Amino acid sequence: MVNKNRYYSRSKITEAKFRQLVRCFALDFTASSTAELVGVSVRSVNTIYLKIRQRLAESCEQDSPLQGAVEVDESYFGAHRVRGKRGRGAYGKTIVFGLLKRHGKVYTEIVPDCSRATLQGIIRGRVEPNTVIHSDGWRGYDGLVDIGFDKHFRVHHGENEFANGDRHINGIESFWSYAKRRMAKFNGIPKHTFYLHLKETEYRFNHRRDNIYLEILKLLRNKPL
Repeated sequence: MVNKNRYYSRSKITEAKFRQLVRCFALDFTASSTAELVGVSVRSVNTIYLKIRQRLAESCEQDSPLQGAVEVDESYFGAHRVRGKRGRGAYGKTIVFGLLKRHGKVYTEIVPDCSRATLQGIIRGRVEPNTVIHSDGWRGYDGLVDIGFDKHFRVHHGENEFANGDRHINGIESFWSYAKRRMAKFNGIPKHTFYLHLKETEYRFNHRRDNIYLEILKLLRNKPL
């Protein structure tokens, strides 16, 4: 008899056991804990976890452009600052650019630098022109008005200004804090899988008010592994 698993094509794992595994993933259990609980090898769990993260990343990339009030900021992930290396961020870190719709979703992208061309290229592709943009005073955001974003407000962290009424980027900074706390538990993420862990964190944040387990099952039913 052929084993049918609506979520994982050509799998030897039963659908009931696979749902258990997805529930563990949704609860953010480690692969070793999941393997022990479900009765599947750690290697198999790691393979499935990787494939689930790929589906989550695909889902995040397909989301519609942001609009309304959007906060933009960049952050740095990786090793601690290297002594003697100065500049925005830190030497050897992975740079991530983020856009957050207030009280809504976040979008993240790994970038090679924080230049104006890089940051504004992403903003133009991911944000509707009539959007209100909030940023800090970094020069990479200079000229947003010139490219059609005429509602651009800043807070100048260098002048100890972190909020001025509705002008702040507290939302995206809270996301960075959440992302770094969550990823720290992995005790180091290889560079070749960092993107997938980042997108998983983005997906979890964007579905923070939903049942993650049911959302993932729905995603995999529409496009099985």
